[in-house]
Amino acid sequence: MAQHPSQAGCAEFQNTLRLNRRGFLKAGGLGLSGLTLSDLLKHEAHAGPAAKKENSVIILWMRGGPSQHETWDPKPNAPAEFRGEFGAIKTSVPGIEIVDLMPRCAKIMEKWSIIRSLHHTNAGHSAGDQILFTGHPPGTNPAVNVHPSCGSIVSEQLGHLTPELPPYVMIPRQVPGTDSTYLGVAHKPFETLADPANDGPFTLQNFSLVEGINDNRFNRRKDLLKSFDQLRTDIDNSGQLDAISKFQKQAFGILSSDKARKAFDLDSERSSTRERYGFIPRYNPMDPTRCSASAFSQRMLLGRRLVEAGVRLVTVDCRWWDTHVKGFDSMRNGFLPRWDQCYSALLEDLDQRGLLETTLVVAWGEFGRTPRVNKNAGRDHYPNVFSAAIAGGPVKGGQVVGSSDAKGAFPKDNPKTPQDVLATIYQHLGIDTQKHYLDHSGRPIITLPFGEPLHELA
Repeated sequence: MAQHPSQAGCAEFQNTLRLNRRGFLKAGGLGLSGLTLSDLLKHEAHAGPAAKKENSVIILWMRGGPSQHETWDPKPNAPAEFRGEFGAIKTSVPGIEIVDLMPRCAKIMEKWSIIRSLHHTNAGHSAGDQILFTGHPPGTNPAVNVHPSCGSIVSEQLGHLTPELPPYVMIPRQVPGTDSTYLGVAHKPFETLADPANDGPFTLQNFSLVEGINDNRFNRRKDLLKSFDQLRTDIDNSGQLDAISKFQKQAFGILSSDKARKAFDLDSERSSTRERYGFIPRYNPMDPTRCSASAFSQRMLLGRRLVEAGVRLVTVDCRWWDTHVKGFDSMRNGFLPRWDQCYSALLEDLDQRGLLETTLVVAWGEFGRTPRVNKNAGRDHYPNVFSAAIAGGPVKGGQVVGSSDAKGAFPKDNPKTPQDVLATIYQHLGIDTQKHYLDHSGRPIITLPFGEPLHELA
């Protein structure tokens, strides 16, 4: 009996992991915690010189698993128990249809493309997170990274594009799969923690702390560093204090940097721009569907600001697309109208600013949803086939890669894996996918165990 593509992919996954054990380079897996900014900068120095490339990536992380049927792969001709409650709408590209609740996205189909044949074999949220962010299988605790995220790999191999900003940012905070593990704390994402969707001004804690220090106090702290330098010269024959002084100075530089402040100053955006993305100044915190749906619009806008300023990879948490119960209601009244507005706004904004050619935008979640509608008017976890939207960078818009069968249950042709998407991200940024690192037990681990860039989209 022939293997299903997902089964074959799983076997390939395990075989490739066993084969790729050569050419490794040791990475500093320090496993430290509770670091200050100066500590983080100190360890980031091990990443080596920054690459000259200006390409960047925005990952729109639709955690929970968006339904392929209710987004980019509708099945209007399937029986009702598979089709669901929505129809399909024609797009600006002949022959391509998407769900009928995303008319704005349909009008700009020439700017973005769809992958309809993605698949893997794990139906757990955190396990899927690990696969899609790292390209490796999860460990015994899927909520904890065994292998570093793609953002951490980017940080380690490329370093800072601009010294005033971190190379890898999470908006607003880490989710499973996004950690640096054996690459060390230097390559963890910078978390905004502050959420652009919350009421009131958007203010990062580190910057607000520095703003509370007047010029005299700030200068006195720099004078203390000068005194520390003299103390080091007098008593430190080993040179161990050199790095402390150097990286504390860099920490002061970043926190007092106008470029960093401006990049994170979301409130400086014109109100018309914020409204175009879908600014909702107040929302009901007791309604998680509405909170999630309204939150990701301003998070996307902040993501655009960060790549424009020089952050290499930004992951925007667009959760929570876990539509088990009353899924059609959640999609109709919450997620889809807001996604339609802010995703189309992001692509048009990047294009108008001349950033779409250098910024690859990947929108996906850890899996899709079951082809058959459940008894609660929703769909359950389903990794056997799912879709993703991809735009910018090397991607030619108005394309569809692969297809699913008539019920949206399995890949029909040209099956693709999450590793293929990661390979596309890595190629865009200039990442060496064959580079090896030593994990915490000293084993050499390849950056990406398998996967080929999506040449169909070029």
